[in-house]
Amino acid sequence: MAVLLSLAAALAYGLSDFVGGLASRRTSAWPVAFVGAVAAFLGAVVLALVGDGSPTRDDLLWGALAGVGSGAGGAFLYRGLAAGRMGVVAPISAVGAALVPVCVGVATGERPEVLVWLGILAAVPGIWLVSREPGGSGDFADGVLDGVLAGLGFGLLFAAMGQVPEDAGFVPLAVAQGVAVVGVALTAAALGGRWVPYDASQAWGALAGLLATAAALAFLLATQTGLLTVASVVTSLYPAVTIALAALVLRERIHASQGVGLVLCGVAVGLVAAA
Repeated sequence: MAVLLSLAAALAYGLSDFVGGLASRRTSAWPVAFVGAVAAFLGAVVLALVGDGSPTRDDLLWGALAGVGSGAGGAFLYRGLAAGRMGVVAPISAVGAALVPVCVGVATGERPEVLVWLGILAAVPGIWLVSREPGGSGDFADGVLDGVLAGLGFGLLFAAMGQVPEDAGFVPLAVAQGVAVVGVALTAAALGGRWVPYDASQAWGALAGLLATAAALAFLLATQTGLLTVASVVTSLYPAVTIALAALVLRERIHASQGVGLVLCGVAVGLVAAA
């Protein structure tokens, strides 16, 4: 069940990135991101209202920390995008999002089976290759810094959400999404970006945000029914979904290295599911 929920999270995150990225191409990225963050928050609030649970102060703090991670990860990812360093930032951040919670899981006592470790070994280069933009421009050294910081942010998001117990309900998720809304606005303002929506096409960010809420929900449930190490690695395969959708819907070319990455991602899922 944990693997299925993690795959659902990866699918939803991949769809969210595809919709958000497509909308950003047609307008401006920051307003789309802000609309998406608000929609994600509202979706999480609805879940919190209809769901049961009695979150403790620690549960709420974990949710807030997850929101900080989401905001920080998005900030450095957008900074890399704005500077034309996505070919470096994207793969490093995606790998970081997988490895940080794995390290946290192992440090807190999780002991995955051998097949899971083999899946992780296949997933890391798979995520890198799928996310890598061949011939990406920009300064590599600066791109590494942005990628590492974005990866730490997204890894913190996954690791913190993985600490929320089942009896806490969905209020911590709403707290995380609320903090992320503030993070998007503050980051955009700090980087000189215009984040207030001004065009109807930016409303597509709402769909991306609701998909992100579904993804976060599936990931939270996955960590509550299985290991954080498994949930984080499988969920972090979401770039493969985005690349596959771009190829199927937009007829974008899949480069040879990305094709190898897709195969490795598939192998990783198979190994983890077989464990």
